[in-house]
Amino acid sequence: MRATLLVVDDETNIREGLAQLFSMEGYEVRTAKDGIEAKTIVDREDIDVVITDFKMGRMSGLDLLQYIVSTHPGIPVIILTAHGSVDKAVEAMRQGAFDFVAKPPNTDHLVNLVRRALETRELYRTNIELKAEVESQRARSYIVGQAPSIKRIFDLIRKVAPTKASVLITGESGVGKELVADAIHNLSPRKDMPFIKVHCAALAESLLESELFGHEKGAFTGATARKRGRFEMADGGTLFLDEIGEINQNVQIKILRVLQDRKFERVGGEETLEVDVRLIAATNRDLKKEIAEGRFREDLYYRLNVVNIHVPPLRERREDIPLLAMTFLKEFAEENGKQIEGLDPKARQALYTYDWPGNVRELRNCIESAVVMASGKLIVLDDLPPGPRSSAETRVISIPAFSSMEDAERILIAETLALAGGNKSKAAEILKIGRKTLYQKIEQYGIVMPDLGAAGEGEKAKASQGT
Repeated sequence: MRATLLVVDDETNIREGLAQLFSMEGYEVRTAKDGIEAKTIVDREDIDVVITDFKMGRMSGLDLLQYIVSTHPGIPVIILTAHGSVDKAVEAMRQGAFDFVAKPPNTDHLVNLVRRALETRELYRTNIELKAEVESQRARSYIVGQAPSIKRIFDLIRKVAPTKASVLITGESGVGKELVADAIHNLSPRKDMPFIKVHCAALAESLLESELFGHEKGAFTGATARKRGRFEMADGGTLFLDEIGEINQNVQIKILRVLQDRKFERVGGEETLEVDVRLIAATNRDLKKEIAEGRFREDLYYRLNVVNIHVPPLRERREDIPLLAMTFLKEFAEENGKQIEGLDPKARQALYTYDWPGNVRELRNCIESAVVMASGKLIVLDDLPPGPRSSAETRVISIPAFSSMEDAERILIAETLALAGGNKSKAAEILKIGRKTLYQKIEQYGIVMPDLGAAGEGEKAKASQGT
């Protein structure tokens, strides 16, 4: 794709002469007779380099330079100056010009200068792309996973983080809702400002209002001094309210007012305070059900739920269990000074088939316990806590004595498919064979999965959980 140059000069001969020169050099060229016209072109089109006269009517080259530097950083600007205007050229360089050329310009020198400017432009674009990739990796550093549902969460985080929109994070306890909130804040323009967290369920109703909004001295028994609330502390940054479904309606009304007006009063106070806070909330409750039963305000729900990010339970993204397990294993092995290389096949299979009612938090605790208990270089089945260990102990594949290798393989594949709930990708991963190979074996042995439709959802769930 050809680079696009913008030539700005109020002298027609110079403007058209430079346009012809660079067209012959193979560039796309746009022209403008002054800075005002140039601004419109820069805003409308993808310009790679600007060459502009210093002195023009309506808007000078220096003013145009300042505009481009502030609104379109990364576009190199070359200034054309009259003889004897070195002081103006120096000022232009100080303001961010790429270089300056005396008029009338030496065309060979100007062509070479444009080539260098284009290299700088490309370097800028590369750096922007690298920065975006780093930001993407930063998001992934908070949340481990490769499942499609987790990749969608990464995409949502990248989209919502730069905005001011309120976010409601939903999901079962232990799925990692707080990690999502961490990622949103740390990828946002507020990342260097306060990030205040409140676990609403951990505070008594009588304390929650004071904790969020602060109180004045003497507001209630024990209020011996003025106290700043979490909304004040988060001013300019982000406030994360975990388990927001636990708060009472009086506090809900005050939170709604902050979201609407950015204003509140401390408990026992008359002064109205104004704050700039980005609110992220999380809950493991079904807030629509809470609304229907009169326990949660519908208007607050819609204020909070501008963007919803639902974090799935671990049992719905089993393909991430090995990756999560190895991440935690490395962390706790280093923490405990142990040389543990991984999990043996039985332990790995037990982790894969267990239902994980406590989700990622339970898996993390499980691996920590297993690392402490391990005495070798691999975590074995006996190192695991009773829950995950029992999932392996209760799932046995029986192959009759005197079976041929083909019969044994057919039974193993059929049982593994049932264990994986009919998911061929999961079955292939468990068997450590390629999906193409698995498909060939299914066809070769004529294996047919039982119908687990609507009437058999319970059996399907049991098969996928290994119970």
